[in-house]
Amino acid sequence: MTHPTNAATSLAEIAERYQDHRRYPHGIAFMDGQYLSMAEAKISVLDWGFLHSDVTYDTVHVWNDRFFRLDRHLDRFFQGVQRLRMNLPYNRQEITEILTNCVRLSGHKAAYVDMICTRGSSPTFSRDPREAENRFIAFALPFGSVANKHQLERGLHVAISEKVRIPPNSVDPSIKNCHWLDLVTGLFDAYDYGAETALLLDTMGNISEGPGFNVFTVKQRHLKTPASTVLPGITRQTVFDLCDELRLSATAGDIGRDELKSADEVFITSTAGGIMPVTRIDSSIIGDGRVGVVTRRLMDLYWKKHDDPEWSTPVSV
Repeated sequence: MTHPTNAATSLAEIAERYQDHRRYPHGIAFMDGQYLSMAEAKISVLDWGFLHSDVTYDTVHVWNDRFFRLDRHLDRFFQGVQRLRMNLPYNRQEITEILTNCVRLSGHKAAYVDMICTRGSSPTFSRDPREAENRFIAFALPFGSVANKHQLERGLHVAISEKVRIPPNSVDPSIKNCHWLDLVTGLFDAYDYGAETALLLDTMGNISEGPGFNVFTVKQRHLKTPASTVLPGITRQTVFDLCDELRLSATAGDIGRDELKSADEVFITSTAGGIMPVTRIDSSIIGDGRVGVVTRRLMDLYWKKHDDPEWSTPVSV
């Protein structure tokens, strides 16, 4: 095993190479024991991650030079790797070090940080996944959000896709994966409708999730989020934790289309943006059409927690 700080391209060499971080705004990747610019980071066309979407990953963000809920993201990543019967070439401490190095080398104080394990490929081109050599990849990019500043202020317009459904017995939605064809189809449906992003239904017609985010309703100060056919998002869990602190009730359960549209407030949650308000679904205005009081309270507390040492981890100096 190659230790991340003793890689073929050392941290000191990379730091010197990228000392003017403004020249490298697209971030830094780690692959095959080396730190590389994003333009240099490539995988083989024979990698099953590319050929078959046989890959799991997780994304943690950095804000004000601190990882937010890094342990939760690492837990979910390792669980996904185990359930897909993959093997990581690095342990948890080493992966933490790699992610930290990527952020430091990128020069970004607010970053979007990925850890990825692909099935890789077999040296003999075998079609047996047990013979594939699994591959770990990481990278740090400038922080990005599902919703832009204007959308955060006025709320997103979301459309419910009528063309695709999420079947929980096909691809396990609780493992973070790259099987996005249903989500991409949903996005095109939303764009055709004139909306900004999409929500998908499950095979029973209940609300599921969107492209990279979970959804919550607020009705008479009670919060609810879909219980099944969804990825259990880290930000989704964070909302439950925040509700405990604010003494708000929150549950997970089935949410129908009518229940969603008749909610007092709706918001979505993602590592890419945090808690983001929704004020329109299809042609229905949510509440009074403005960002709700409960949503704003949660948004404010969520970002305050980024400086709390119990919720965040400093990027090592």
